[in-house]
Amino acid sequence: MTDTVTDWVAFHALTTPEKLATVDLASGRKHSYAEMNDRVSRIAGFLREAGIEPGDRVGLIAMNSSDVLDIIFATWRIGAVHLALNFRLTAQELAFIVDDASPKLVISDVAFAAMVGDLRSQTSGVRWVETDGLGGETEFENALKGSSRIGEIEALGMEEQAMLMYSSGTTGRPKGIIITHGMMLAAVLNEAINFEANRNSVSYAVLPLFHIGAMMGFSVPVLFFGGTAVIERVFEPGAMLEAITCEEFGVTHFLGLPAVYNALSQHPDCKDADFSRIIIAAGGAEPMPEPLLRWWFDHGVPIVEVYGMTETCGLACSLLREDVPGRIGSAGKAAMFIDMKIMKSETQEAAAGEQGEIWMKGANVTPGYWQRPEADEQSFVAGWLKSGDIGRKDEDGYIYVDDRIKDMYISGGENVYPAEVENILYMMPQISEVAVIGVADPKWGEVGCAVVVPADNQSLDLETIKRHCDEHLAKYKHPQSLDIRTELPRNATGKVLKFILRDELG
Repeated sequence: MTDTVTDWVAFHALTTPEKLATVDLASGRKHSYAEMNDRVSRIAGFLREAGIEPGDRVGLIAMNSSDVLDIIFATWRIGAVHLALNFRLTAQELAFIVDDASPKLVISDVAFAAMVGDLRSQTSGVRWVETDGLGGETEFENALKGSSRIGEIEALGMEEQAMLMYSSGTTGRPKGIIITHGMMLAAVLNEAINFEANRNSVSYAVLPLFHIGAMMGFSVPVLFFGGTAVIERVFEPGAMLEAITCEEFGVTHFLGLPAVYNALSQHPDCKDADFSRIIIAAGGAEPMPEPLLRWWFDHGVPIVEVYGMTETCGLACSLLREDVPGRIGSAGKAAMFIDMKIMKSETQEAAAGEQGEIWMKGANVTPGYWQRPEADEQSFVAGWLKSGDIGRKDEDGYIYVDDRIKDMYISGGENVYPAEVENILYMMPQISEVAVIGVADPKWGEVGCAVVVPADNQSLDLETIKRHCDEHLAKYKHPQSLDIRTELPRNATGKVLKFILRDELG
């Protein structure tokens, strides 16, 4: 790999200027690489005129649009750092992040004007610029009309910072995760190998682009290869099925969460949708229930499960297309530019098949956390990142992710991994969504509570769940209580917020 950063958009604007780069479904805008490069040049000029220097952070709070990609590449062109801000956080939560990251400028979507107003009152030293993500008459678009153009990228080394993304903060104070240009390059090359990506690839993004999963699965990588990124503003299963079926778009790659695949499978249009052009349908962010994976395989879509973190710039390991269905249940083998091992302790590696913590090291692993040396000390051992996830590696090198360490509970002296129990419960046709947590019990210390969203027109009781578990799980793993809900609490990336359930159910 090269030691200096290349401007991907400028390269493709030179070599394939008429090739379609982005499609913004909400506004109907379509930009060739020549048009995208011109827009990136003008945004870069505006940022420079706004006083942004190499190394400065440029924040973005915005709904999905092709503008997100334009702003990212413009930020990189002047050597600055993209600060991805989660619009689903409260003003108070975002105020901590903005104070910690200290951006000089934040571009914010008018859709969040009320929240941003509260945020601005809690922060200082930041210039705020409003946009709508649709190309409308806004402060941002008006500024671009008169801005100069910057066509050449700042001289940057691969070790320099490209992005700053904050952890979800589900267990405490969010940490800023440093993502370098070298990490980005290693990550897209990993995807080229594992996900068969090339200049003919067309990605479809529906998950929020402030999240590493949505960004790297696959909107940013296709722009490295010279493909096309199709951007959806919000998730609606019917619209997603229509976009995937659309021959004009020719979508080949997309990433979904279990909740997304579940919603698609239950939509009436799913049976008539055309998935024939799909090369990679990836599943990530949380373990995919095996029954859901098998349902999609039986309906002609082999979902490749992916495991990774923001700290690994997305992909750490994944299945390949040819691994499905034989290896369903595994997250695949480590990608080319990363090593993965399972550790029983901080000094002892687990044998094949033994459980332990997943550790990772490689070119796409973060060098550390933003201004948090204590977090670096807790999370790294001799350059290896401790994931906080429990997993196994079999004799063939396939990784199995069992659960988060923090979600495990101990019942009668036995470790219980909720993901294992959830996988069994997802086999039940009465269940649409489920999360299992450990709750206090005077006899066993902790026992399982199943928090369930029933399928449409289905009823469910605890005894039915226990009878189902009899065949599949040891008694100590059986849920001992049941909580019925209309929805599960989730963060912006779709992960179930189990700490909320633990707080509510005790």
